[in-house]
Amino acid sequence: MTKAELVDQVTSLGDLTRRDADIVVETIFDGMIQALREGDKIEIRGFGSFRTRQRNSRIGRNPKTGDRVDVPAKRVPYFKPSKDLRDLINAATASKSEVSARRDA
Repeated sequence: MTKAELVDQVTSLGDLTRRDADIVVETIFDGMIQALREGDKIEIRGFGSFRTRQRNSRIGRNPKTGDRVDVPAKRVPYFKPSKDLRDLINAATASKSEVSARRDA
């Protein structure tokens, strides 16, 4: 799903114009980015949590030339899905495989 598709989905829910829905989606993303920049953790019950992890500096290699490259330390975003989300995704997969298994029998 793209951001534009998400905006379309928000627009279809009610009396919002596409511009208003775009502002809503953009505001949510901006708030999440700001929280992660400040080192806060974002928890959305039933969906998952976002946080940042620290990566240490290291020596890498340029794959084209093989030269050594210093890779600086940095913070990277990390998402951990909730158990509910994992179960919902696996339930959808399980039901599809059950249907195809029944069809093959």
